Amino acid sequence: AQKKFGTFGGVFTPSILTILGVIMYMRLPWIVGQAGLFLTIGIILIAHILSVTTGLSVSSIATDKKVKAGGTYYIISRSLGLPIGGTLGIALFFGLSLSVSLYIIGFSESFLGFWNLPIDKNTIRLTGTIALLVVGTLTFISTSLAIKTQYFIMAAIFLSLITILFGKYDFVPSLPLLNPIQDSAPLIVLFAIFFPAVTGFESGVSMSGDLKDPKKSIPVGTISAIIIGLVVYIGLATFFAYNVTSDQLINNPNILLEISFFPPLLVAGIWGATLSSAIGSILGAPRILQATSFDKITPKIFSKGFGPTNEPRNALLLTFFIAEVGILIGELNLIARIVSMFFITTYGFLNISSTIEKLTSSDFRPSFKIPAWVSILGSLVSIFLMLELDFVALIGAIIIMGAIFLFLKKKELTLESGDTWEGVWSSVLRSGLNRLNITETKQRNWRPNIILFSGGTDVRPHLIEFGRWLVKKRGILSNFNLIENKSEQHLIKLPKNLKEKNDQFEGIFSRQIEVNDIYDGMETITKLYGFAGIEPNSVMLGWARESENPHAFTKLLRTYQKLNYNIFILDYDREKKFGDCKTIDLWWRGSNNNATLALTIIKFLQMEDDWEN
Repeated sequence: AQKKFGTFGGVFTPSILTILGVIMYMRLPWIVGQAGLFLTIGIILIAHILSVTTGLSVSSIATDKKVKAGGTYYIISRSLGLPIGGTLGIALFFGLSLSVSLYIIGFSESFLGFWNLPIDKNTIRLTGTIALLVVGTLTFISTSLAIKTQYFIMAAIFLSLITILFGKYDFVPSLPLLNPIQDSAPLIVLFAIFFPAVTGFESGVSMSGDLKDPKKSIPVGTISAIIIGLVVYIGLATFFAYNVTSDQLINNPNILLEISFFPPLLVAGIWGATLSSAIGSILGAPRILQATSFDKITPKIFSKGFGPTNEPRNALLLTFFIAEVGILIGELNLIARIVSMFFITTYGFLNISSTIEKLTSSDFRPSFKIPAWVSILGSLVSIFLMLELDFVALIGAIIIMGAIFLFLKKKELTLESGDTWEGVWSSVLRSGLNRLNITETKQRNWRPNIILFSGGTDVRPHLIEFGRWLVKKRGILSNFNLIENKSEQHLIKLPKNLKEKNDQFEGIFSRQIEVNDIYDGMETITKLYGFAGIEPNSVMLGWARESENPHAFTKLLRTYQKLNYNIFILDYDREKKFGDCKTIDLWWRGSNNNATLALTIIKFLQMEDDWEN
């Protein structure tokens, strides 16, 4: 049987280990030294506004629907559809794969520094590759083994924090470091360096397919990891501001070793934190790729799982390859920029998913309820941060993700279960109908809303063509194909709306209906069809040359006149056709309405490319 994980092992542990990682040990002291306590707490709080709102949004969606493998990708794709979900899934996969490089480069710097070995690109590449092989092999053998290893690492991190807090007080400043130093680094730069610290809860959410009870584990594990991370970061920042001088915090990379009462414990914590963050990401990334492949977004080979736990080993090999490329690049800052942008984009869309689900989806009933403003705040913060942090990286990310989205849109991938857009369009339509219903139609904004009796597009394609010229981009054409069945006493709408081969433009809607008598059916439809706000105003039909019942035809036209419809009857010449669309002749019978309507039709025809001359 497949071994499933609980809240503590499956969500809380990988999340907290990635949150209390490389940034806490290797960057937080430097940030406090530059910005002082107040601004550092500001940076921590703003970063946590995004992680808390996103964590709450994820938790809300996770308690509404069954979250299967793929975590964040699964949540977004089931809300916003496969093209958007797939685009973000691919971005998130690359983001998590590259964050493996980020953590392992951090480990390599600390490892080389501890043994007083030279820290340059080549030594980082060598150490990083060996470390990646160890982490990758551990994950390849067993997810369960990797998660058990994380318990020991969590203990090491806990002990390392104790050895800092109860360490030597040799560098206490005369006054607490509350305000930024002169010539400190720009606030947005400090924020960009800190931000990857709060992306850790992604590791826990990504394990959704391996959890016993994702609905319970994701909210509890995610929110508790984020809150504990927040407390630890504020506590450490306060400790540094009151107990270490700004000069030591900024210029001494070994300051934590020098103040700790037992340095080996601190080193174990740093190495454990960086490697466990790498393990968290290397567990999450392949599962996202496996889920996107299962939905036919990425190649099928990556959907294959091995063993009773369905280990995504093929996807793991690609993750390993991307992480190795990142290590060979060896530029920590460049990789951090890319990773941050991928994560902030994903968080923005997670919050948007939650907002849209809450406002438009009729079946959205999460057991973990949050107000809509929480998700809206998360969306706005992520958009603001994307603009502020790195405009060049943002433009790059938009171009790449836009190209992926258009590719997936072209593939026309859809979910059998449907997505939230149906609810969105229903809400938009409802508002639009209300608006149209209370607005009086004036002559200048008149639009053709035509009921067309075509008899089927194969029989009279010219009727569809003429209707298209009149309504394309402007009006609505309701195309009825009536099938006469003398034994049928009522109108019978056949099972599905027709999707005619001629329905190549927006605004045409086809129906196929069985009727007892063609003329009675046409009369009934024109009396009943329509909706408040978008009532049909015109009827179009072909000239009845060989009618078995010309009397019924003329009676029908009189009825349309009484119903105040504009009547278009097309007498089509199969030889001359539309005369190469060169001339429009206008006959005027002397009454005002007739001329106004004819001139309006001419105006609409001339707006079409075929008739522009």
